[in-house]
Amino acid sequence: MLIRRIAFSALAAATTLAVLLLAVMCLAPGGWSVMKLLMLLCFAVIAPWLGVCVGNTVPGLVLLLTARDPARFVLPITGEIDGPIIGRTAVLVTIRNEDIARLLPPLQRLRDRLDPALFTLCLLSDTQDPALARAEAHAAAADPALRYRRRAENSGFKAGNVMEFLDHHADDFDYAVMLDADSEMSAEAVCRLVRILEADSRMGIVQHLVVGRPAPSAFPRLFQFGMRAGMRIWAVGQGWWQGDQGPYWGHNAAFRIAPFRTHARLAPLPNGQTILSHDQVEAALLCGAGWKVCVWPVEAGSMEANPPALPEFLHRDSRWLAGNLQYIHLIGLPGFRPMGRFQLAQAMLMFAGAPCYAALPVLAAAELALNGLAAPAGPVAALMAALLLTLYCPKLAGYTQVVLQPDEARRYGGRRRFALGAALEVIFMLLLDGLSQPSKSFAMIRLACGARAGWLPQNRADRGVNWGEAARLFWAHTLLGLATTLVLAAVSPIAALTALPWTAGPLLAIPFCVLTSQPALSRLLQRQQIAATPEELSPSSQ
Repeated sequence: MLIRRIAFSALAAATTLAVLLLAVMCLAPGGWSVMKLLMLLCFAVIAPWLGVCVGNTVPGLVLLLTARDPARFVLPITGEIDGPIIGRTAVLVTIRNEDIARLLPPLQRLRDRLDPALFTLCLLSDTQDPALARAEAHAAAADPALRYRRRAENSGFKAGNVMEFLDHHADDFDYAVMLDADSEMSAEAVCRLVRILEADSRMGIVQHLVVGRPAPSAFPRLFQFGMRAGMRIWAVGQGWWQGDQGPYWGHNAAFRIAPFRTHARLAPLPNGQTILSHDQVEAALLCGAGWKVCVWPVEAGSMEANPPALPEFLHRDSRWLAGNLQYIHLIGLPGFRPMGRFQLAQAMLMFAGAPCYAALPVLAAAELALNGLAAPAGPVAALMAALLLTLYCPKLAGYTQVVLQPDEARRYGGRRRFALGAALEVIFMLLLDGLSQPSKSFAMIRLACGARAGWLPQNRADRGVNWGEAARLFWAHTLLGLATTLVLAAVSPIAALTALPWTAGPLLAIPFCVLTSQPALSRLLQRQQIAATPEELSPSSQ
């Protein structure tokens, strides 16, 4: 494992240094100004995340193309994982103000395929809405095999909900399978996670790879098509060098109850606030106590629903940002191993670079307006290409894998249809990332100004977004994109074109939001099977 971690570090460091060298080559001609120094600082913040992307992608792609069984190759267990299940498992579903009629059918389908002597479905409610609470109680009363418990207060949010159940209601269980309200897992996937726990007595958490449910709406359909390609590569590559000190995403996972209850109990932050993004902290605490945490990087049988439209997506991103940035208070505390601290740092890097991404085109426009054009065209083009290729390399590698493997391409309806979906998703993601970086930056400003972060109920229903709502939400993004583009174009039309991957998103935020939520586009994509997943094309593959 040491050699693997050295290889990852070398890839990440080489990528980071290459990006910074290209940045210096672009910025140094003409001398250093305040704007150039700020731009270099932005690149210095961004580059480590790009290094992580490359470091996970290269081994992930190699293993998926060459290994007979990539998931088994990276699993940190030497024994068999196909034996009979012995212990009892609680299938835990945490809910808060959810539509119980929509929630229960997939859970009941799962339960019907599991041995009732070994698995029990448990609904852990933090619902505050009285009408929804009555509906939950009515559904639970009609289903004697369902264990239902509702807390009057949601102290500690989801982590507190789960720990309260483990403390008072889990004495007859050995393991827990953790599901969110939008999770869907097959019985085969659930049993495989439990078998992995039983195959290694020191295994604390097994995290299953998660993919998006088949989505008719355009926004989640395109988003999860690309996310799936990138996460497949990422999970295999990360598992290769992290081994038994991997991540935990808080759902579609199984854990051993006794050590989780003992070691994953979360104290408040030093400032008294509740930890929001609990999952990775719990994993780091278990690893720190000598327990293993691993990922089973297989897609089949593990799904979730993604936000139905852009406003819900950005709202979720803001919640995750608030939670992950709390790790700054934890990363130096005792109880974590070096890999646990790396996991916390990596989670912060996912969001910490957002202001830098958003600031780069603004700083470039200011530099051009004040001091004119001095950067040589060659290094600029190389830097822009390096930024895009390294940032999106997990996704691009995932697309490459499918194209190179005929069996995989057939699962997606053939290479031509897959390539069309991939091309559309790349355009979609460039626009989404371009506007999400200012959104994350605005969220960070609100947090710095004292805004309180917390977990609010989520809208999961498909919906359209009208022009008025989109304009209200994204007028600031549009003005930012328009002002930056106009300044760049006034000095150098070529510079304005070069910056489009960063400026087009905020500039087109309003029509992008409306279009990707429109039923007409959704019907077109679904009818033509563009960006369709294997589960949509062949429901039996779920």
